[in-house]
Amino acid sequence: MNRSEADILWEVARVLARDAAHVSRADGRPLPNLPPLLFFTDPERTPRPWETAARLPPGSGVVFRSFGAADALETGLRLREATRRRGGLLLVGLDPDLAERLEADGVHLPERALDRAPFLSAARPDWRITGAVHSAKALASVEALDAAVLSPVFAAGGASAARPSLGVRAFSDLVRSAPVPVYALGGVHGGNARDLIGSGACGLAGVSAIQAAFGPVDA
Repeated sequence: MNRSEADILWEVARVLARDAAHVSRADGRPLPNLPPLLFFTDPERTPRPWETAARLPPGSGVVFRSFGAADALETGLRLREATRRRGGLLLVGLDPDLAERLEADGVHLPERALDRAPFLSAARPDWRITGAVHSAKALASVEALDAAVLSPVFAAGGASAARPSLGVRAFSDLVRSAPVPVYALGGVHGGNARDLIGSGACGLAGVSAIQAAFGPVDA
């Protein structure tokens, strides 16, 4: 674990969550209980995600994205064990059947599947449902979500590498117009995380940066 990097990310995530807790949703409903920090898994970039999940601060969340991997159930069970030990949240990407098998806390939807949110929310009102968004148009249609994950805030890798970064100002403007709480994702690390304080984000999300900060030293 990179203690300095981890401390910065967790400190900023908690500040964002605390500040966002004082803001009401657009529809007047109370804010859901959301983790300040979300670790997104990726089969290529986070090959042993349960090791990082086991080192996250208590109350953090994990978004398990298996992308159809053959070992999805095995990996998911390890993540479920790790998140339970840390009092954390486990969301499963796009696969409600796998979420059921893992006894997960909910699902995370890619932008292309956001229209499934109302149905999932009605079928499983106990679940937390988050979704990925990359534009103002998508962000305006997420009322059925508990939270949106907006990216990329900064220059990022992975699937967001081809997308231009929003920057803090544009990100903040989008957050202020959003009907639900919004996480900051994309290129966030210890060197720029504090720039997001005051942006209105409800927390931080990441893949490689969170693994580098909280994962094993040799990860």
